[in-house]
Amino acid sequence: MAPPIFPCIWMNPEQFSGQEAALKYKEAFGDVKTLSDNGMVVMVEILGKQLMFLNGGPMFTPNPSISFFVVLTSKESVDQAWKVLRENGKVLMPLDKYEWSEYYGWVQDALGVSWQLSYGKLEEVGQTLSPTLMFTGAGAGQAREALTLYASIFQPSEVVGILPYGPGEEDKEGLVKHAMIRLNHYVLMFMDSSHSHGFGFDEGISLVVACDTQEEIDQYWEALTINGGQESQCGWLKDRFGVSWQIVPRVLFEMMNHPDTQRRQRVVDAFMPMKKFNIEVLEKAFEAQ
Repeated sequence: MAPPIFPCIWMNPEQFSGQEAALKYKEAFGDVKTLSDNGMVVMVEILGKQLMFLNGGPMFTPNPSISFFVVLTSKESVDQAWKVLRENGKVLMPLDKYEWSEYYGWVQDALGVSWQLSYGKLEEVGQTLSPTLMFTGAGAGQAREALTLYASIFQPSEVVGILPYGPGEEDKEGLVKHAMIRLNHYVLMFMDSSHSHGFGFDEGISLVVACDTQEEIDQYWEALTINGGQESQCGWLKDRFGVSWQIVPRVLFEMMNHPDTQRRQRVVDAFMPMKKFNIEVLEKAFEAQ
């Protein structure tokens, strides 16, 4: 079975913790379930899609380079989410009718997380909540290259569609206005924007790949760091476009949610010096007496 992909939002618990974020988004969307919570990592489902909050500290902050496109099936649910998310936040595109949606708005909430709320039919996207990558500044024009790379790495994959800017539109002709792919049955969306935004990809929002085997970890790690990617620590990397990924063994989540604090600490001590995760070393630390 293909490893699941899901987003991770970096939180500063001194300002807003993952636990508080889960409550806020439950107020916004209603359908939010907490799957696990070990204090540092809070795993939730929002509208049936998995999302992870990492209480990491003040080092990184989410920004609109990765936003979440949310399909809601009633205007009332859009209004409720909009009301909650815009409180102490920032409207990026007002709630209105657009060529791609009868009722749509883009808002950055008080946590810095950006949401594209759209009233529509779920079958048009096939996913309630989809990370949307916006390639800005010097990276504008890389959306097509990135989705082609990701489609070659993750299988099964499907490029659903690529819509370029045409002559006289609001950005450079040929740049990606909107694109959508499915990787391991998970929808990602892509945009280019050559306008000045003052932000780009960073660790504030990353994409997690939960692997079952060391072979999977090795495969994705090598494919995403090749040709200009950067290795980081504790399973983190940046690909050549600057997008942050976490290539993580699925068993690590089970270890870190174990009730035995000594076991959990041994695992933490084992993975802190690591760049790419080594499952065998983690399992030995977990089972040590």
